[in-house]
Amino acid sequence: MARVTKVKEGAGMLISLLRACRPRQWSKNVLVLAAPLAAGRLLEPDVARNTAVAFVVFCLASSATYLINDTADAEADRRHPVKRMRPIASGDLPRRVALGAAVCLALTALGGAAISGWHLVATIAAYLVISIGYSVWLKHEPVLDLAAVTAGFLLRAVSGGVASDLPVSHWFLMVAGFGALFMVAAKRYSEFQQLGDASGVRPSLKRYSGTYLRFVWSLAASATVIAYSLWAFEMSASAGGLPWHALSVAPFVMGILRYAVDADAAASDEPEGIVLGDRGLQLIGVVWLALLLLGVHGG
Repeated sequence: MARVTKVKEGAGMLISLLRACRPRQWSKNVLVLAAPLAAGRLLEPDVARNTAVAFVVFCLASSATYLINDTADAEADRRHPVKRMRPIASGDLPRRVALGAAVCLALTALGGAAISGWHLVATIAAYLVISIGYSVWLKHEPVLDLAAVTAGFLLRAVSGGVASDLPVSHWFLMVAGFGALFMVAAKRYSEFQQLGDASGVRPSLKRYSGTYLRFVWSLAASATVIAYSLWAFEMSASAGGLPWHALSVAPFVMGILRYAVDADAAASDEPEGIVLGDRGLQLIGVVWLALLLLGVHGG
């Protein structure tokens, strides 16, 4: 009987560890497809392989940082209406187990990145350093916390290009950077709205106001749309034929506006929650992607 109980406890610990790794948030790592897709080289065998490696190692690295962040945030999470159910905050996953798993995942991510070369290793290392810095300090500093989370998204977006030594344009960096800032500010605003008077339990929200966060996301959204439009018109002019890139501006802007509607209504405090929960936004995304692919491949 004692043995059966031990097996159940071990299985429960494994399930708690998997939950703490937040596999649902691995959907953020599809951003590694961005650079190869924009360059029109995603289907090349070597590029596809290196992009797949980048996706996997980012899943490992991001899970490592989630474990570290949740360990550092355990006390605050216990006072949060939703995050108190996270495995570490609820006590289902001991901190020492979480930190041990985080170290293993981080080392595995760095080792796996070596398959595609030292550029990807450096990208993963930078992501780990910034994310750990966020967990232990930067989250308590206004603006710096936004910059740290934005950098995490930006590193994801460039990693697919870095893994295959593809050139990354300045327009791409601007769209990825300001687009990431838009999502991060919207995430903060949604959480601010959800918590209301209890927002002070989250250190990252203590020195923000709803007005300021809306200003940041408006600024970031404007810069993202301008940069994407300039890139799209430039690509259409150089490609000739039907201006598919230019036509993709319309659904791109609609996607930004639709995302803002969900963030303003505090539909979710996580980007993947908004994207996965809004069928209209998904439809807009499909139309935008179809036009982009037609432009990239000269349809």
